[in-house]
Amino acid sequence: MSWWGKAIGSGVGFMMGGPLGAIIGATFGHRIDQGLGGAGRLNIGDTERTQAAFFSATFSLMGYLAKADGKVSASEISMVEQVMSNMRLLPEQRKAAIALFNQGKKDDFPIADILDQFRRECHRRSNLLQMFLEILISTALADGVLHPAEKKALYYMAQQLGFNAAYVDQLINMVGAQQHYADDSHQASASIDDAYMVLGIDVSATDADMKRAYRRLMSQHHPDKLVSKGLPEEMIRLATKKTQEINAAYKQIKQSRKR
Repeated sequence: MSWWGKAIGSGVGFMMGGPLGAIIGATFGHRIDQGLGGAGRLNIGDTERTQAAFFSATFSLMGYLAKADGKVSASEISMVEQVMSNMRLLPEQRKAAIALFNQGKKDDFPIADILDQFRRECHRRSNLLQMFLEILISTALADGVLHPAEKKALYYMAQQLGFNAAYVDQLINMVGAQQHYADDSHQASASIDDAYMVLGIDVSATDADMKRAYRRLMSQHHPDKLVSKGLPEEMIRLATKKTQEINAAYKQIKQSRKR
């Protein structure tokens, strides 16, 4: 059974414990209470714990980040809806994601405790934590402007997860450039500078350096690898989309160098 099935049927919020367990419990409400009696409870494995933690942390922190500049913009709400659409969430999963998003907007949201537990639940797997940050950065960039308060929040989250500010800046540039490769209509506007930014290299990089950067990024975002490390299966399409964007940028650079 998937983490979602166990969340519905066995009180995963209670079994996980901590602040993440609390927000999952609040999200599922009476369903969690029904699972505490014992008869319907199931054991939850490490992978399922990580998947539940990733899902709940992602949507609640998207809410926290969207509120960081004092208001939640229509573009940010649209971005969250786009993520849910890309994930093809079931109606009840969508409702849970929205409830988590709204919890993250609360003034008393325990962000430090959430991040601390989330890092532990992910067993400090850097690829998984980076994917998490990239999703949040996409939220912050949804309205086309990275507000200073949003950037400060991203720096704080990243620091709590083990990433420094310089690396966050690199991810911001990469995710911003990737948006030009979101679909065929956007790719026409992608510049060669965008392509280099997606790969995290500059124009002076050798062909060998370019290929190494490409292979590293493709490995970091490989959907099957991420799912095996705890990425919720519902989010596999997000990882697949990332690899498509990286691949498009790589092809653009190769074509440019042939001229």
